[in-house]
Amino acid sequence: MKSIYILLTRSNTVVSRMVSLTTADKYTHVSISFEKNLTPLYSFARRFIHTPLPAGLRPEYLDQGFFKKHPRIPCALYELVVEDEIYYNCKHAVENMMLDADKYKFNIWGLLLCRLSIPSKRKNHYFCSEFVSKVLLDNNAVPLPKVPSLMRPNDYTKLPDLNCLYEGRVRKLAQIVQPI
Repeated sequence: MKSIYILLTRSNTVVSRMVSLTTADKYTHVSISFEKNLTPLYSFARRFIHTPLPAGLRPEYLDQGFFKKHPRIPCALYELVVEDEIYYNCKHAVENMMLDADKYKFNIWGLLLCRLSIPSKRKNHYFCSEFVSKVLLDNNAVPLPKVPSLMRPNDYTKLPDLNCLYEGRVRKLAQIVQPI
């Protein structure tokens, strides 16, 4: 058995505040990792620290970039234990996407439609929770209560197959996982 890690965060950016205000969700961003030390995390996120766009498929690191600049943001780390084959299939799917990361775009329309509870699908376009959900669903890692385009980061807190390992600030999480 292997573990897939799901990191939920909520920053104080304009986009995150808007999502949080309109949904009342505790978390507004989700990333996935296949390593216990969370290096790297993968998500659809901003390319530059100071601007929300452009955004796309990116590796994220707790001790660099956005998370380093905003170490006090709240987060929750969840673990999903899966069969080895499912783990490797999910990891391989993400690694293959990373090989062509430039062809994947941030799904702004999908994010808006998600808030309106309207399912959507755009080729090579994802927002963070849509991406993580698609990887997990396509590889039979966990049953989801919604289609990927309707999954929000907060929905992961309600999945019974996920175990919460940590809840607190990103800075403390970075200190905890570094020695691993």
